[in-house]
Amino acid sequence: MHRLERTSLLVLDDWGLYPLEPEGMRDLFDVLEDRSQAGALLIVSQIPVAHWYDLFSVPTLADAILDRLVHSAYRIEMKGESMRKKQSPLTTTNGSTAK
Repeated sequence: MHRLERTSLLVLDDWGLYPLEPEGMRDLFDVLEDRSQAGALLIVSQIPVAHWYDLFSVPTLADAILDRLVHSAYRIEMKGESMRKKQSPLTTTNGSTAK
């Protein structure tokens, strides 16, 4: 946990892929609280930010965590096909899946 708190860039990839259990929520809160103003945080997710609250089972912790995440955040929303899908050898040139 101390290494996560001190790293200059913490990347949370596939954010929201699975709902957080209360223990995981507390751990995340602790890391975010300890990292406050200590370094950058990058979150990558396919879940729209408007739906992040639904990932948490404890509303009070959801409020506290999301407040820390969005307080000074820059948001970049990308559109389009998945790069994995585009680069797959099973995808034809028109973007459909080869059979």
